[in-house]
Amino acid sequence: MLEVADVPGLRPTPERVRETLFNWLTPGITGKRCLDLYAGTGALGLEALSRGAKEVVFVEKSLPALASLKRNVAQLDAKGAEIYATDATLFLRSSTSRPFDFVFLDPPFAGENLEELCRLLDERELLQHGAKVYLEMDRARELPQLPGGWVTLKEKTAGNVRYALVAPELR
Repeated sequence: MLEVADVPGLRPTPERVRETLFNWLTPGITGKRCLDLYAGTGALGLEALSRGAKEVVFVEKSLPALASLKRNVAQLDAKGAEIYATDATLFLRSSTSRPFDFVFLDPPFAGENLEELCRLLDERELLQHGAKVYLEMDRARELPQLPGGWVTLKEKTAGNVRYALVAPELR
Protein backbone atom coordinates (compact mmCIF):
# COMPACT_ATOMS: atom_id res chain seq x y z
CA MET A 1 0.00 0.00 0.00
CA LEU A 2 1.33 3.42 -0.96
CA GLU A 3 2.05 6.09 1.61
CA VAL A 4 -0.16 9.17 1.16
CA ALA A 5 1.15 12.48 2.52
CA ASP A 6 -1.26 14.78 4.36
CA VAL A 7 -1.29 17.52 1.72
CA PRO A 8 -4.35 19.67 0.90
CA GLY A 9 -5.74 18.69 -2.51
CA LEU A 10 -3.76 15.44 -2.73
CA ARG A 11 -6.16 12.67 -3.74
CA PRO A 12 -4.67 9.56 -5.26
CA THR A 13 -6.41 8.27 -8.37
CA PRO A 14 -9.04 5.76 -7.21
CA GLU A 15 -8.15 2.11 -7.74
CA ARG A 16 -11.05 1.42 -10.12
CA VAL A 17 -10.07 4.43 -12.26
CA ARG A 18 -6.44 3.20 -12.38
CA GLU A 19 -7.67 -0.24 -13.39
CA THR A 20 -9.71 1.19 -16.27
CA LEU A 21 -6.86 3.45 -17.37
CA PHE A 22 -4.35 0.60 -17.49
CA ASN A 23 -6.83 -1.64 -19.29
CA TRP A 24 -6.89 1.11 -21.94
CA LEU A 25 -3.07 1.28 -22.05
CA THR A 26 -2.13 -2.38 -21.79
CA PRO A 27 -0.28 -4.00 -23.55
CA GLY A 28 1.09 -0.83 -25.20
CA ILE A 29 2.88 0.42 -22.09
CA THR A 30 5.61 -2.24 -22.09
CA GLY A 31 9.04 -0.69 -22.70
CA LYS A 32 7.64 2.85 -22.90
CA ARG A 33 8.71 6.16 -21.35
CA CYS A 34 6.14 7.92 -19.14
CA LEU A 35 5.75 11.28 -17.43
CA ASP A 36 3.76 11.53 -14.18
CA LEU A 37 3.10 15.24 -13.57
CA TYR A 38 1.66 16.15 -10.17
CA ALA A 39 2.90 12.73 -9.12
CA GLY A 40 1.65 12.89 -5.51
CA THR A 41 1.95 9.30 -4.21
CA GLY A 42 3.28 8.15 -7.57
CA ALA A 43 0.38 5.71 -7.97
CA LEU A 44 0.01 6.15 -11.74
CA GLY A 45 3.70 6.09 -12.57
CA LEU A 46 4.42 3.20 -10.22
CA GLU A 47 1.54 1.25 -11.75
CA ALA A 48 3.04 1.94 -15.19
CA LEU A 49 6.42 0.60 -14.05
CA SER A 50 4.79 -2.49 -12.56
CA ARG A 51 3.12 -3.13 -15.92
CA GLY A 52 6.34 -2.96 -17.91
CA ALA A 53 7.07 0.72 -18.59
CA LYS A 54 10.81 1.18 -19.01
CA GLU A 55 11.04 4.62 -17.41
CA VAL A 56 8.82 7.04 -15.51
CA VAL A 57 9.70 10.64 -14.78
CA PHE A 58 7.85 11.81 -11.65
CA VAL A 59 7.31 15.55 -11.10
CA GLU A 60 6.09 16.81 -7.71
CA LYS A 61 6.59 20.18 -6.00
CA SER A 62 4.98 19.59 -2.57
CA LEU A 63 7.78 18.69 -0.16
CA PRO A 64 5.63 16.37 2.03
CA ALA A 65 4.24 14.61 -1.07
CA LEU A 66 7.75 14.42 -2.54
CA ALA A 67 9.07 12.74 0.62
CA SER A 68 6.23 10.16 0.47
CA LEU A 69 6.83 9.62 -3.24
CA LYS A 70 10.51 8.92 -2.62
CA ARG A 71 9.65 6.43 0.12
CA ASN A 72 7.08 4.72 -2.13
CA VAL A 73 9.62 4.40 -4.95
CA ALA A 74 12.22 3.00 -2.52
CA GLN A 75 9.76 0.62 -0.84
CA LEU A 76 8.79 -0.84 -4.21
CA ASP A 77 12.39 -0.78 -5.48
CA ALA A 78 10.98 0.85 -8.60
CA LYS A 79 13.67 0.59 -11.27
CA GLY A 80 13.33 3.22 -13.99
CA ALA A 81 11.94 5.92 -11.67
CA GLU A 82 13.37 9.44 -11.96
CA ILE A 83 12.05 12.12 -9.57
CA TYR A 84 12.06 15.91 -10.06
CA ALA A 85 11.16 18.34 -7.25
CA THR A 86 9.59 21.14 -9.25
CA ASP A 87 6.35 22.64 -10.51
CA ALA A 88 4.72 20.76 -13.40
CA THR A 89 4.38 23.85 -15.62
CA LEU A 90 7.98 24.92 -14.98
CA PHE A 91 9.16 21.39 -15.76
CA LEU A 92 7.40 21.44 -19.13
CA ARG A 93 8.58 24.96 -19.98
CA SER A 94 12.22 24.17 -19.23
CA SER A 95 12.43 20.50 -20.15
CA THR A 96 15.04 19.31 -22.58
CA SER A 97 13.80 15.79 -22.02
CA ARG A 98 13.35 13.18 -24.71
CA PRO A 99 9.68 12.84 -25.76
CA PHE A 100 7.30 10.68 -23.75
CA ASP A 101 5.01 7.87 -24.88
CA PHE A 102 2.48 8.36 -22.07
CA VAL A 103 1.76 11.36 -19.85
CA PHE A 104 -0.38 11.32 -16.70
CA LEU A 105 -1.93 14.73 -15.89
CA ASP A 106 -3.70 14.62 -12.55
CA PRO A 107 -3.44 18.11 -10.98
CA PRO A 108 -5.25 19.11 -7.79
CA PHE A 109 -8.89 19.77 -8.68
CA ALA A 110 -8.78 23.32 -7.25
CA GLY A 111 -5.88 24.41 -9.45
CA GLU A 112 -6.50 22.77 -12.76
CA ASN A 113 -4.49 23.97 -15.73
CA LEU A 114 -4.91 20.99 -18.03
CA GLU A 115 -5.37 23.14 -21.14
CA GLU A 116 -2.04 24.90 -20.59
CA LEU A 117 -0.23 21.64 -19.79
CA CYS A 118 -1.50 19.98 -22.99
CA ARG A 119 -0.51 23.07 -24.98
CA LEU A 120 3.02 22.96 -23.51
CA LEU A 121 3.38 19.23 -24.22
CA ASP A 122 2.42 19.95 -27.83
CA GLU A 123 4.45 23.14 -28.36
CA ARG A 124 7.60 21.81 -26.67
CA GLU A 125 7.37 18.57 -28.70
CA LEU A 126 7.47 16.43 -25.55
CA LEU A 127 5.26 13.71 -27.01
CA GLN A 128 6.51 10.75 -28.99
CA HIS A 129 4.73 9.87 -32.24
CA GLY A 130 1.61 7.96 -31.15
CA ALA A 131 1.74 9.26 -27.54
CA LYS A 132 -1.30 9.28 -25.28
CA VAL A 133 -2.14 11.70 -22.45
CA TYR A 134 -4.31 10.81 -19.45
CA LEU A 135 -6.36 13.69 -17.99
CA GLU A 136 -8.11 13.60 -14.62
CA MET A 137 -10.41 16.31 -13.26
CA ASP A 138 -13.44 16.98 -11.11
CA ARG A 139 -16.54 15.29 -12.51
CA ALA A 140 -18.35 18.64 -12.76
CA ARG A 141 -15.77 20.03 -15.20
CA GLU A 142 -15.81 19.60 -18.93
CA LEU A 143 -12.75 18.32 -20.72
CA PRO A 144 -10.32 21.17 -21.41
CA GLN A 145 -9.94 22.62 -24.86
CA LEU A 146 -7.26 20.50 -26.48
CA PRO A 147 -4.55 21.76 -28.83
CA GLY A 148 -5.41 21.72 -32.53
CA GLY A 149 -5.24 18.24 -34.00
CA TRP A 150 -5.74 16.45 -30.67
CA VAL A 151 -8.57 13.96 -30.20
CA THR A 152 -10.35 12.38 -27.26
CA LEU A 153 -9.89 8.61 -27.47
CA LYS A 154 -11.85 7.60 -24.36
CA GLU A 155 -13.71 9.37 -21.56
CA LYS A 156 -15.44 8.14 -18.39
CA THR A 157 -16.64 9.25 -14.98
CA ALA A 158 -16.43 7.45 -11.64
CA GLY A 159 -17.52 9.00 -8.36
CA ASN A 160 -16.28 12.60 -8.35
CA VAL A 161 -13.76 11.99 -11.12
CA ARG A 162 -13.93 12.66 -14.87
CA TYR A 163 -11.04 11.11 -16.76
CA ALA A 164 -10.04 10.81 -20.37
CA LEU A 165 -7.37 9.52 -22.69
CA VAL A 166 -6.42 12.05 -25.36
CA ALA A 167 -3.78 12.19 -28.06
CA PRO A 168 -2.43 14.27 -30.88
CA GLU A 169 -3.73 12.82 -34.13
CA LEU A 170 -1.06 10.88 -35.95
CA ARG A 171 0.52 13.32 -38.32
